[in-house]
Amino acid sequence: MPNIETILRDHVTLQIECLDRLYLNGYVPGLQIEQGLLRFLLVDRKQVVASPALLAQMTCRFVGLMEDFAARHGVPIVHFERGQRKEDIAKQHFARFRGEEGVVFIGVAQERVTAFRSFREKRPDRQRPFFRFYRGAVYVKQYYCYLLDRDFGPAFIKFSTYFPFTVRIWINGHEWAKRQLRRRGIAFEALDNGFLSVADPERVQKICDSLDADRIDAFFRKWLARLPHPFTREDRECGYLYRLSLLQMEFSRTEVFDRPLTGRQFFEEVIRDNLDLGRPDRVQVIFDPRITRRTPGSFRTPVVTAGVQPTLRIEYKNTRIKQYFKGGRALRTETTINDTHDFGVGRSLCNLDHLRSIGRNANRRLLTTERLSHNCAVASASFERIVLPSVDDNGGRVPGLRFGDPRVMGLLAALCLHLHLPNGFSNRMLRSHVAALQGKPADQYSRSQMTYDLRRLRRKGLIQRLPHTHRYVLTFVGRRIALFFTKAHARVLRRGLARLDIGPPEDVGDALVEAWHRLDQALDELVADARLIA
Repeated sequence: MPNIETILRDHVTLQIECLDRLYLNGYVPGLQIEQGLLRFLLVDRKQVVASPALLAQMTCRFVGLMEDFAARHGVPIVHFERGQRKEDIAKQHFARFRGEEGVVFIGVAQERVTAFRSFREKRPDRQRPFFRFYRGAVYVKQYYCYLLDRDFGPAFIKFSTYFPFTVRIWINGHEWAKRQLRRRGIAFEALDNGFLSVADPERVQKICDSLDADRIDAFFRKWLARLPHPFTREDRECGYLYRLSLLQMEFSRTEVFDRPLTGRQFFEEVIRDNLDLGRPDRVQVIFDPRITRRTPGSFRTPVVTAGVQPTLRIEYKNTRIKQYFKGGRALRTETTINDTHDFGVGRSLCNLDHLRSIGRNANRRLLTTERLSHNCAVASASFERIVLPSVDDNGGRVPGLRFGDPRVMGLLAALCLHLHLPNGFSNRMLRSHVAALQGKPADQYSRSQMTYDLRRLRRKGLIQRLPHTHRYVLTFVGRRIALFFTKAHARVLRRGLARLDIGPPEDVGDALVEAWHRLDQALDELVADARLIA
């Protein structure tokens, strides 16, 4: 049967890493708190009273500009209904659009956002009214400007119509890469939101890597100059300019299989062997930050099935990794970062390259973990060296680790729990697990017994001690041996013997039991024919 290692090594025809969907926030830095709003109205706009009526006037002006823009350019305005999928409506309008670049349509929706609210403060000593402002949830009109860009393809910019006029931008890195390939004359075959085949994979990968913060910012400035602007030219000359921050980023790795059957085999093996990927100790290997009891998150591994296609998900704080079978041809591994502070990184767009490396490394580590957990078969010589007494490099005799021995199997199963700890494990960490796996109280498996077992493991080359510490990590051979012994014993030997020890085959109806009894009967007949029975 194929395993994950051989599938990814021998049956992948194309591998591309690319920034996928990107959701950005546009904001004016000086207008996010009450003091900035008061300065804007009283100092820069020279108003006598900072009244909410002035903000309402700005809203009316911007709504009028947007409607005039749509009328002058013949852009349709679509009012989204509650529960309606905006993506489905957008696909219909993009399919009818014939231009190379432009505003395809403007969608209107009433949505809840965080904006400035106000109340009038009663002060007898003041002759003029005085208003206080605070940030709160309000339902206001949103304008979705769906665009077809010459470089970025389908995208949208969403404007809030109330102060501080927050902006949202959505773009797709794969669509940007496809347009760069067409411009350079590089042949490719698309796979929905990705690539099925390309003429020059190395060059395509370099193009995907070249999408950076400067290009994204230039896209936003280009369309901000063409679309109606919430702030006047005088406001912008006073320094009230938009900046971009990161709300959501998807970093994808696409590996195209030579045939659909290979992809189905991959997911069958992954789901069977990696349902514990969401555990804290395994998540800690995929993401660099150390996980403690205070780390928020549910740490689980949901498996979602749509039809016959499974999706494997791993959660870490506000970050998600998703693996699924894309288009029946490719393995798509996606890391979605919803909060950059999960990794101690700011939200500014200038941090995009650093976050790209975090997402890319998470995808790679996940695949490495899956390969390691599944490709654990060992050769007969290695098996014999472990289970039989041997001689170490110093000429000393090393006792064997007998396959099937409860103490040895408990020891190796406990090692599987600590496979992925980058800082290793100690005598104390391992001892409680080994005792529990043997069905013994902790006090019946002593510290000296644990020390003796660790010495056996180290002299057999299964673990090594970290310098200047009392902690150990598994070697490459140790990982394979621990996984192979544990899987073979739990899935084959123990399960098979339990099925054989249940009585006559006519009372069971089990194919393995029936075959075992036929073998036993045939051996009895062979012995009888040889007349070996007294």
